[in-house]
Amino acid sequence: MESRIVVVDDEVDFLDSVRRGLITSGYKNISLEPDPVMIVQALEAGAEYDVALIDITMPHMSGIDLLEHFKEQSPQTECIMVTAIDEARVAVECLRKGAYDYLVKPISKEDLVLSLSRALERKRLVDILDMSKRTEVPSLKRPAAFSEIVTGDTAMFRILKEAELHALSNVPILISGETGTGKELLARAVHRASTRSEKVYTPVNMDALDSNLFTAEFFGHVKGAFTGAQANRAGYLEETHRGTLFLDEIGNLSVELQGKLLRVLQEGEFIKIGSSRPQQVDVRFIAATNADLEKLIAQKRFRKDLFYRLRGGWLHLPPLRERRDDIPLLADHFMRSFAPQAKSTSLTPDALALFLNYAWPGNIRELKSVIQSALNLSQGEPLAPVHLPAHLIQKSSPRKPAIADNGPLALSEVEKRHILAVYHQADQNKSETARLLEISLSTLRRKLESYGVD
Repeated sequence: MESRIVVVDDEVDFLDSVRRGLITSGYKNISLEPDPVMIVQALEAGAEYDVALIDITMPHMSGIDLLEHFKEQSPQTECIMVTAIDEARVAVECLRKGAYDYLVKPISKEDLVLSLSRALERKRLVDILDMSKRTEVPSLKRPAAFSEIVTGDTAMFRILKEAELHALSNVPILISGETGTGKELLARAVHRASTRSEKVYTPVNMDALDSNLFTAEFFGHVKGAFTGAQANRAGYLEETHRGTLFLDEIGNLSVELQGKLLRVLQEGEFIKIGSSRPQQVDVRFIAATNADLEKLIAQKRFRKDLFYRLRGGWLHLPPLRERRDDIPLLADHFMRSFAPQAKSTSLTPDALALFLNYAWPGNIRELKSVIQSALNLSQGEPLAPVHLPAHLIQKSSPRKPAIADNGPLALSEVEKRHILAVYHQADQNKSETARLLEISLSTLRRKLESYGVD
């Protein structure tokens, strides 16, 4: 979702100038209003803005009065005050009443964009902090961007919401988590939810790059830079200008190459091989790792300054064993993906019990592989233990399902029967049932309520 910006000023020429400046800087969702009274009415009707640029001196209503309306009716909006008169007293009053910044006309495009970007960044951080205090499950404003991520887990929804908030900024993002938890899938979702969604997304496996390959692939070269360089060649940075560069397995990059990458992040520029001229680049960096970077820092194997530069936003994906509620959902998703024309894409109760009691060290990637293999063996029949790999059966301790019938059942029905069976085996003790199922107590209560169980 584009950042929502409103500019309120009775000078039409100023409004047009600001609009042109913001559009050329990549902002699109811009509202212009010469009458502050109309904005008051819009706020009362429920209009929402991320940032408001407000002229202080206007007919019908002063900018400071409009600022007060924003703080009363839309406190989440960051307000930047604009004036033709540079008076410290007025500036102090604006800041005291909740304004984020105070700009004096004439305003350069650079100062305007800098103030606006900082205001949006502050709003993003405030929104993340506010989200952490809420008890309800947050909703996504751009759910389509995250549609490939299958989950019903409350903690995962919070991670996705935080990812969406980070996506609206240009800060680098670090995604951590075990192998197979979906780090690249989340990186792609962040790109789709960002203002760069129509630009290039470039994934790079950092583990596959040595020193020479890194320099050549990232920076490119000019014609004649070395023997065989018969033409200019763009590297990842140039190709991804105004897009998103995903750096997978960043923890495996050598310390020497980390220094080269750090310079790009700090300066926003690079030099092609064979050239002496720095080239500016606008790239959004997202890095991912399954390593403990703080431990690598202590071992002098990862630069602390690069770590803090990459960690503008930090998203940690939990392993599948910590989101067992998602196992039936993911299994169903993969079965339907791999066998859309199959007569049956169901699990037997015994197979589901094995799935729910297996640790999944390979996480979602392993579950996907197991489903694909089992579908090949089942030949259209419901997936049963006989179709599953031996190690999964050996390392699982499946509980007896609610019924002995191993016939095809919908996944939702299998899950319901399994939960109710454990619930009754635990003498209807909800805390003990949640412990045995390895799900949260709130999740169990929600499911029992949906089954009509008090």
